[in-house]
Amino acid sequence: MNHVDLHLWVIPLLPLAGAAINGLFGRHFKNWMVSAVALFFTAVSFGSALSAVWIAWPGSNVDLPHIETLPFAWIWTTGFQAPFGFYLDQLSMVMVLVVTGIGFLIHIYSVGYMAHEGGFYRFFSYLNLFMFFMLTLVLANNYLLMFVGWEGVGLASYLLIGFFFLKNSAADAGKKAFIVNRIGDFGFLIGMFLLIKQFGSLNFDTVFQGVSKLPPEFGWGILTATALCLMVGATGKSAQIPLYVWLPDAMEGPTPVSALIHAATMVTAGIYMIAR
Repeated sequence: MNHVDLHLWVIPLLPLAGAAINGLFGRHFKNWMVSAVALFFTAVSFGSALSAVWIAWPGSNVDLPHIETLPFAWIWTTGFQAPFGFYLDQLSMVMVLVVTGIGFLIHIYSVGYMAHEGGFYRFFSYLNLFMFFMLTLVLANNYLLMFVGWEGVGLASYLLIGFFFLKNSAADAGKKAFIVNRIGDFGFLIGMFLLIKQFGSLNFDTVFQGVSKLPPEFGWGILTATALCLMVGATGKSAQIPLYVWLPDAMEGPTPVSALIHAATMVTAGIYMIAR
């Protein structure tokens, strides 16, 4: 396993470890211990992302258009394959640095902001969990694994927006965001089914190569329908018309949640998916 493989594994795995430690044992920790765990794993994830980008940057010692790691076969049937793997190219390089870098800064801000609130350990566990799913979405090498991160981000946003669950307005805002996002996710699912029907795969490279071989006039049929379905998914996650209605209510969550979800990462997930 080369260094890039190692870093691609570590980048999403570290926030998940922080979420697990604080989620399982955080109620017995003092606040400084909870924040230290969350900040440590987030900082190391950011450092790993920087290292991986440094190694894989075009023109450096690994001059490749992208680097793909295939840890194991996830779904493998006669007519369909979906490996569990990670994919690093120029597009995911930008996003992984944004998610880990801004995420780390928001974790720092949250330490002081949430110091006098109840559920301190729970909040940082949710923040780390959100970063794990967001990094899975960004680094996935196929649309199905991207969808796993996509759904996980929706779950984590529900937990964060409704963090003050004793307030009815916050609880309702979390549920509203979750339900509206599911509407968009249905479009994403239909788009993936159309890709499987046309190309027999959800791997980025296979789909991209298949599209490049099609005649231009073919785009007015199934490719247009697929793109429109994926766009529906993007409108839900990125709070665009008509699925924008969850975003104003989502401000019921703590301010660091608004910074993480609505300014830096989750609302850009739809743009990333369309760019991809």
